[in-house]
Amino acid sequence: MPADAIYLEMLNPEQRQAVEHGVGTNAPGPLLVIAGAGSGKTNTLAHRVAHLVVNGADPRRILLLTFSRRAASEMSRRVERIAGKVLGVSSGAVTDSLTWAGTFHGIGARLLREHAREIGLDPAFTIHDREDSADLMNLVRHELALSSAASRFPTKGTCLAIYSRVVNAQEDLAQVLKTVFPWCAMWAEQLRSLFAAYVEAKQRQNVLDYDDLLLYWAGMMAEPTIAGVVSGRFDHVLVDEYQDTNRLQSSVLLAMRPNGQGVTVVGDDAQSIYSFRAATVRNILDFPTAFAPPARIVTLERNYRSTQPILAAANAVIEKASERFTKNLWSDRTSEAKPLLVTVKDEADQVRYVSEKILEAREGGVLLKEQAVLFRTSSHSGPLEIELTRRNIPFVKFGGLKFLDAAHIKDLLAILRWAENPRDRVAGFRVLQLLPGIGPGIAGRVLDAMETGPDPVWALQEAPAPAKAGEAWTGLVELMVRLSGREVVWPIELGHARLWYQPMLEATYEDVQVRQADIVQLEQIAAGYASRDRFLTELTLDPPDATSDRPGVPSRDEDYLILSTIHSAKGQEWKAVHVLNVVDGCIPSDLGAGTSDELEEERRLLYVAMTRARDELHLLLPQRFYVTQQTRNGDRHLYAQRTRFIPRAMTPLFEDILWPPVTPIRADLQPASAATVDLGAKMRGMWGAG
Repeated sequence: MPADAIYLEMLNPEQRQAVEHGVGTNAPGPLLVIAGAGSGKTNTLAHRVAHLVVNGADPRRILLLTFSRRAASEMSRRVERIAGKVLGVSSGAVTDSLTWAGTFHGIGARLLREHAREIGLDPAFTIHDREDSADLMNLVRHELALSSAASRFPTKGTCLAIYSRVVNAQEDLAQVLKTVFPWCAMWAEQLRSLFAAYVEAKQRQNVLDYDDLLLYWAGMMAEPTIAGVVSGRFDHVLVDEYQDTNRLQSSVLLAMRPNGQGVTVVGDDAQSIYSFRAATVRNILDFPTAFAPPARIVTLERNYRSTQPILAAANAVIEKASERFTKNLWSDRTSEAKPLLVTVKDEADQVRYVSEKILEAREGGVLLKEQAVLFRTSSHSGPLEIELTRRNIPFVKFGGLKFLDAAHIKDLLAILRWAENPRDRVAGFRVLQLLPGIGPGIAGRVLDAMETGPDPVWALQEAPAPAKAGEAWTGLVELMVRLSGREVVWPIELGHARLWYQPMLEATYEDVQVRQADIVQLEQIAAGYASRDRFLTELTLDPPDATSDRPGVPSRDEDYLILSTIHSAKGQEWKAVHVLNVVDGCIPSDLGAGTSDELEEERRLLYVAMTRARDELHLLLPQRFYVTQQTRNGDRHLYAQRTRFIPRAMTPLFEDILWPPVTPIRADLQPASAATVDLGAKMRGMWGAG
């Protein structure tokens, strides 16, 4: 082995096969890495990128696609540590050159800005987040008079969800309505008109939504000249979590590399659980045969997370899947403790069991943070949250608000977006209504006036000041002129916006100091970006958490229990995991078992939940649920059966227990028989009776 390849010694044989595939050849063929849960997927992918760089690949010509900016940053740091040490380069040199590592949407935004004029876009376009997109959809909905229909028309959020599903799943509207939104099928014609008008409104206002970042990228790849330039700038394309891609993302990848040369995708079909986001397991299942000759498959089966008994049970569950890549997870972490199947009488006993076991583990030295309670649906944790609060057990529930969902942050970003693109009607609508005395009607008229002329900012200056807006109007006009004219440099622009916004913040919200902490955080983030447009793009695509909008996060406790839906828990791990309601109707969900494909995804959800556990796994089986009914029959109990994914034949893989345990009655405490003591006669004798 060459001295500079010593960093490969830490890899197991299968990981090394994946890392070394095609390295040193002019045109490495396509590679699919099936990475089982806890098998070192991230480490393997980082080593592959580093190995490419060490062997002469130009890091500026490597495209690395992930599903979060944090994942891309972590991958880049690992590549830097590995390759930098071998090459002897200064810290950060490799990472600085790995300039094309990011999310699908982030990379799409960069490519669209570079090629905007070639595809009919203004490079100064702004990007709407989901809430802004829904607001624009609602404006168009009102303009088409669909909100005043005699029969209830779908809400703005539902309309956007339907539109997004059509785009990302690459399916016809009629098919999406039939399979996913059947209650909206009667509105097919009106929805088609609404979506056409929504697209026209976006183009008129020079805005793109999340879906456009992929849709326009796919459109570029359909133009041979542009496609050649875009794909020609990369020698290697690597995709993480490929099982979570939708059809549109897959089409982009295949268009970038029709012959598969230099393509590596990593994922696990057994962890494909996001069909509600239009992700499809078919992408990873069909990947090998998308090329001729087929892609090479390397399977990572060694698990570095869980004990062997936990893996044996999880393997048995996923083995029953109707279609999958065959793998059998194994570990050298032996244990006598099997995963537990805990049968309890009802939900009340379920939460008591979980609470007591969590406290027992804590007394045994296991931090609360190293324990998690998982559930299929967020509402399943309600009774547990009450019990945890009663017992003074602090907890955090995954799924809090994102930074951009905080109203005060959206206000400030709307100011910046409107300055960046004065034709952005949604941003302008929000900013104008911050002023006293300005409601939707006045705001709409101001925006209409701005659309009529060639210079929207000039039109804003010429517009008559609303009577009740006072000095705030003058300040807004001056701010827009200053920001849109680039009279100040970035990020000082944000400081000017904050000073103008401060009186509105104080007049609107009670918890001003907490929200100001978010604004300080926003300014700190802004300082890390070279320009306003880059800041707005990156923050919209991958927002951090807000400090003021995280209900449930303990303010004084350093240790706290983790509550999470199974979907949010993917990629995480804990020493002890409790899974609630492992019964039919919950896992699988009644709503998720309509088709065979949906049922298979429910099976994968249970598998994902089980493989989060390192040392202890508790599957809770309540026998009945208390259901409040608004009927003449009143409240009732529903009786449940153990999930169909763990049939009786699998029972030997678990420790099957009943809780609370039935305590046998000691023989010496058995009640005396009537032949020994006649208490009735004794009682009668007290009153002189025979």
